Amino acid sequence: MDEFVHCLKEGASELGIDLPESRIEMFCTYKSMLLEANRAINLTSITDDPGVAVKHFVDSLSCLLLAGTDNWRSVVDVGTGAGFPGLVLKIMNPMAYALLLDRVRKKVDFVRKVADSLGLDGVEAVHGRAEDLGKAVEYREEFDLAVGRGVASVSALAEYCLPFVRPGGLFVAMKGPRVVDEIDAGARAIEILGGERPELRHLVLPYGAGERVLGIARKKRSPPQKYPRKAGVPGKKPLGASQSSFWMKENHPLE
Repeated sequence: MDEFVHCLKEGASELGIDLPESRIEMFCTYKSMLLEANRAINLTSITDDPGVAVKHFVDSLSCLLLAGTDNWRSVVDVGTGAGFPGLVLKIMNPMAYALLLDRVRKKVDFVRKVADSLGLDGVEAVHGRAEDLGKAVEYREEFDLAVGRGVASVSALAEYCLPFVRPGGLFVAMKGPRVVDEIDAGARAIEILGGERPELRHLVLPYGAGERVLGIARKKRSPPQKYPRKAGVPGKKPLGASQSSFWMKENHPLE
């Protein structure tokens, strides 16, 4: 069996996710296009098959532990890069609409090319900033799910993502173990932006690929219209940074 496919199947299985053959074929095409394009565009520093399978694809699939595949019909991926996790989630939920957002035009062009090659409908890859698009009428509070993978601190990522989410929808932050340094400020920012008390879920990726922490918060109300703030401000002056602590519930790590 191809090493990429083997690692992809085994990694997904360890998360309790069953991959249909049709999805595996699409992921194989996606991987080939990623490595080919990476020769000319800086999309990833990970180029070995096991690494790509686990650190990109399986890592992206881990969102489904929180969001499932049937509970959302629209997703926005802020800072999608080469399409992780947003395009992977779209492949797993083909009926959903996916907005894939990045500030780097070449990455957006790559994501569009992959979506076209895979015959995916309902994919919009946009070159722009979340601070601008989060205020646009056509996008604000229109999504069931907003995700961000290693883009920024929890505080900044919440300000980028939550304006896109409809009340009742979910915000998922994909972070590493150092997220503990961001807990208090991030939780307070989520509260300011209309989210419920967030929860953390720890997991360990297979093949020694490291620990991941998924933060999830349900949106309960609309944020003030002034959010998101102007481009660049959320990262420089994160919400909640000087506020009092706001405790988060935490699940036990996956074994």
